Amino acid sequence: MLFKTHPSKFYSLPLNQKSSIPPIQAFTTLLKSCSSSPYQLKQIHALLLTTGLSIKNRLITHLLTNLTLLGHMSYARQLFDEMHKPRTFLWNTLIKGYVKNELPIEAASVYRQMHLIGVRPDSFTYPFVVKACAQLPELWAGGAVHVHVVKYGLEFVSMVRTELMIMYVKFGEMGLAEFLFGSMVERDVVAWNALIAACVQNGLASKAIGWFRQMSLAGIKPDAVTIVSALSACGQLGCLEIGEDTYGVARKEGIDCNIIVENARLDMYVKCGNTDMARTLFNKMPQRNVISWSTMIFGYAINGETEKALGLFSRMKNEGVQPNYVTYLGVLSACSHAGLVNEGWAYFNYMTQSGHKNVQPRKEHYACMVDLLGRSGHLEEAYNFIKSMPIEPDAGVWGALLGACAIHHDVKLGQHVADLLFEVAPGIASYHVIMSNMYAAVGRWDFVDKVRLKMRKKGVKKVAGYSSVECNSEFHFFYGGNRSHPQSAYIYEKLEVLLQQIKSIGYIPKTSSVFHDVETEEKEVTISTHSEKLAIAFGLINVRPEYPIRVMKNLRTCDDCHNFSKFVSKITMREIIMRDKIRFHHFRNGVCSCKDFW
Repeated sequence: MLFKTHPSKFYSLPLNQKSSIPPIQAFTTLLKSCSSSPYQLKQIHALLLTTGLSIKNRLITHLLTNLTLLGHMSYARQLFDEMHKPRTFLWNTLIKGYVKNELPIEAASVYRQMHLIGVRPDSFTYPFVVKACAQLPELWAGGAVHVHVVKYGLEFVSMVRTELMIMYVKFGEMGLAEFLFGSMVERDVVAWNALIAACVQNGLASKAIGWFRQMSLAGIKPDAVTIVSALSACGQLGCLEIGEDTYGVARKEGIDCNIIVENARLDMYVKCGNTDMARTLFNKMPQRNVISWSTMIFGYAINGETEKALGLFSRMKNEGVQPNYVTYLGVLSACSHAGLVNEGWAYFNYMTQSGHKNVQPRKEHYACMVDLLGRSGHLEEAYNFIKSMPIEPDAGVWGALLGACAIHHDVKLGQHVADLLFEVAPGIASYHVIMSNMYAAVGRWDFVDKVRLKMRKKGVKKVAGYSSVECNSEFHFFYGGNRSHPQSAYIYEKLEVLLQQIKSIGYIPKTSSVFHDVETEEKEVTISTHSEKLAIAFGLINVRPEYPIRVMKNLRTCDDCHNFSKFVSKITMREIIMRDKIRFHHFRNGVCSCKDFW
């Protein structure tokens, strides 16, 4: 411990010859050396108070900054409130601390207080205030701050404009974000990176790829950050060809050997369903970190290659690489997708009991265990597991159990779980849809109507299902029953032929996938034009025979489309790789890699 006696008796630093008080420079050095210890910083604060140096702004600034960096915001706020007329820089420091520690309401409150007492903000205030607004659930506060930015004439400051742009992307206001970007005086690589990354982080991958292409046309050279974001966008969309083109740009610019870029490329391969290419890259990487290992393990897991995932995890431990929380998510997911309950428990217990201080179970790990237990039919055990959690279960945990109840048609438990979910996450449409479908599956149409009425009253809208296919470095989107694609006539004609062919070898439409109270014939018509089927028909027409057809579905694929894909892969001798919201399905010669456990 630094101070073994009362702080006022600590004089081991050089003293001023005319006084017994340590000089300011000595305190500055001491603050730098103790920047990672909250307890020592509090002792220094006590010493400053007893020596009378607490009025020195430079020392207090150092102390406040260090406290915010360590996340001790309550003590930092106490220190700030004791200051006499703090400068704008100190207000900025406090706001920045709240933002960095994900306390946006507190950050916005400090800014409001700053505004009310007449402290003039500067160009360093607003980047963090806008960041705080982006972390809030609604946009109105961000809009008000934007007005202030204009009022103080700071709207053309690059840092401020960039953060406003990111905030608008986060709230889905792409028009405003693009306007801000387009009206920038100078759009450097930092501004381009911010826009592309914001699109990726908010699920607008196609927009991100579009901006990446425009950046190239504008003659702006990408850096490693650009390439990582672009590769991430390709992974989200499952666009392998575009991903390869993007990596070609990295190679041309000489940034392909960067481990961050290599990890992004690895992630892109596994999210496009090509674990063979991913493993080849993994084996050739000159250096690998925990992200490399975790990405490969998780990639095997979501692609249904459980043995490879668990084998690689074993090798990782043998080579002395410390797993992180993502690694264990991959391992537990691998067990869940294969129904390995005993193995899942073994890995979860190993994680919690092996002394990995930096890898304590998070809500995502508990959700994986619930999914594993529930999917395997152990619904009561999954429910009890949730009730015994040492942390408060979130919507993801309860949602995993609701999904399992739907699979096993346990309406009673499902109804109880849904009631809890509607309180925790009332605005998430998928939970209402699962419950509605569960009632429909057992013919309780009155309850279906009640759930749908509740959704309408609360303004909860069902997410539209769509599928996409990449062809010749372009991606094509399809919606169920839609005929807007330029090749629609050929697609529907191909689909009709396929349905006739697979029916002749035993395909029977699974009308249970239609959750509407209509006649069987009408149900067959509805499921025959699901987006996955349209995407596959398009792929058969346009994708060269030597390449697999890669279909990306934004929701969980239905039983009938899964069955349809198996039959089509058999009669056409084509590999179909489908990624839905849950996992990958690799269809080859009438068999799916999931072995019908999904």
